This record gives sequence, structure tokens and C-alpha cells, in this order.
Amino acid sequence: MSKTLLITRPEHDDTTHFLSKWSSKAIEKASEKGIKVLDLYHTKVTQENVESMLSKQNPRLVLLNGHGNEDTVTGYGDKPIITLTNAKLLKGKIVYALSCCSAKELGKKSVEEGAEAYISYDDDFIFVYEPNNISRPLLDDIAKLFLEPSNELIISLIKGNPVGVACSRSKQAFKDNIQKLLSSETTEEDTNLARYLWWDMQHQIYQGEEKASF
Repeated sequence: MSKTLLITRPEHDDTTHFLSKWSSKAIEKASEKGIKVLDLYHTKVTQENVESMLSKQNPRLVLLNGHGNEDTVTGYGDKPIITLTNAKLLKGKIVYALSCCSAKELGKKSVEEGAEAYISYDDDFIFVYEPNNISRPLLDDIAKLFLEPSNELIISLIKGNPVGVACSRSKQAFKDNIQKLLSSETTEEDTNLARYLWWDMQHQIYQGEEKASF
């Protein structure tokens, strides 16, 4: 299997806009390492295009950014791109879905259908951002608390670390950010942010092979 990465970045609302812009760091890292990046962006994030890329380009690593639920990850306009019915296309792949709840059923089904590993969240993924930074997500220090640990996972995978190690590094990044917030001068806002970070850390799980690597 070629050293190829597929990433979806629908970017059609505030949430997917932030996820998309923060994912650009992962794209840069992959390009630096000579990895072929298949970047499905904006209106191109459709089920037809995703299925075509998965079957014809056969990427080893699949990064999905989008809304979701227990059995679906969506693309542009919140239309499904990966569901229980086409999860078989993830066979032999390592998947990270930055999507609410998809680890519950879709992750389980994907591994049953042959995915080497499926990393996601078994409940809602919560992140907070500053509305005045909507046009400059990478400068948002609040969003950074949540999205940098996610990027840590992705970049760790891109560097060739096993799934188990990548997830551990991501969780450590969450812990580090929690500790920064819970200082002697902690505000009520800091406490709330720390609570949400702890939530995301606790609900990030992986299914499949712990030692699978890109």
C-alpha cells in the first residue's frame, strides 16, 4: 500500500471551518515527509468522491473532519460520506475521525470490516472557540487547547508512530493543557474549559490494532 493520506475538510460552518484550518498543519507535515496527500476540500467532500478516493487511490491513513453520530461521518452540507453500509471501504486502513460519537457503532463496524484501526470519540467532541477569531482560527488560543491535542495525534501517526502511541501522546497533550488551566489563579472560565478538555480526553478511543502504523 502506498504512503498516501486522505483528508476531508468540508468547511461549511464554523465548526468544520476550524477543523479544516487546523488540519492544514497536518497537511504541511505530511508534505514535508513526502507523503501523497489527497485533500478533499469544501464542496468536494461528497460520498461519491470519498468512495472513489478510498477504492482507487487506496490511502493507508484516512483523516475525517466533520459532524457525525454513532454510525455516520458527514461531509459538505452534513451529508453522509462514511456509514455502516460503506465502512468496508476502510479495510486495511488507519482512520482518525474528528467527529462526534462515531466510535460507538461506525468504528466497531469499520474494524469488523477490516480497518486496521479506527480512532474517534464515543461521545460528543467538544471544543470552544472565540467568535471574533472565526476568520483566523489558527490564532485562536482557546480553540488551540482542543485542536492541538488532535493535531498531536495526527502528526504522531504521520511520523510513523503506532496507533496506541499516537493516542497516548494526544491524551498527554490534553492533560498538559488541563494543568495549564488549573493554576493557582484559575478562573471560572478556565475551570469550564478544563472540564471540556477532560471530557474529550476521556472519550477519545481507538478500536483495532494498537500497533498499526502508517
